[in-house]
Amino acid sequence: MSPPLISLIVPVWGDDHLVVDLVGRVALKPASAEWVVAAIEPSARLRELEDYGEIRLVGCEKPSRGAQMNAGAKEARGFLLCFHHADSELRSEHLQSLIMAAENSEIVGGAFHRRFDNRNFLMTKWERLLRCISPMMGPLFGDQSLFVKADVFQRMGGFADIPIMEDIDFARRLRRMGRVALLDPPLWSSPRRFRNLGNLRTSSVNVLLIMLFLLGVSPDKLHRWYYRARFESPGKLRLGA
Repeated sequence: MSPPLISLIVPVWGDDHLVVDLVGRVALKPASAEWVVAAIEPSARLRELEDYGEIRLVGCEKPSRGAQMNAGAKEARGFLLCFHHADSELRSEHLQSLIMAAENSEIVGGAFHRRFDNRNFLMTKWERLLRCISPMMGPLFGDQSLFVKADVFQRMGGFADIPIMEDIDFARRLRRMGRVALLDPPLWSSPRRFRNLGNLRTSSVNVLLIMLFLLGVSPDKLHRWYYRARFESPGKLRLGA
């Protein structure tokens, strides 16, 4: 059997049921795509999917999204690697866009445009602004389903094994490799991480941490600050050791 055109690589830790639901919703043709799941302590249900031939399961020892995605990429057989979050939507239209990107020799990689869950005025404006600037510049995020040609991924050395900002680091290096494409239809991701802080505060924290990362602050320190901001009371945002 010839290898699939696309490998959909899903890192997961503790949300195995989301992967099970995702695989159940999206029917893949073996010639066009495969699932590769990089899991920490994979559940019995994931092992069943592996036994049925629905997924390629990669067991990982420690939670690290970058390391998990690298482990999944090692086992992937596709010409194009797409790193997809378990709580993000995926439809046949998205798969078709990935197939077209894989067949375009000028594209080295990219991501999907974003669709925000909140339909308020500010978020709608922010969505439109990102649609204009993201194809040319700026960060690309993991919940946009980053994709890359497999040979380009190898030349890049994969994802950095860092606790946070692995997607920002990867996207910055990807842009240096050649033409990056932003695909439609836009991709919706679960708003779970926005619920504790709210849209505005979560976006502000993210922008601040990205700026600090680009200025050279270590990912380990940013990781501590990020989780402090998420789980402390909404009125506080402290940056410190």
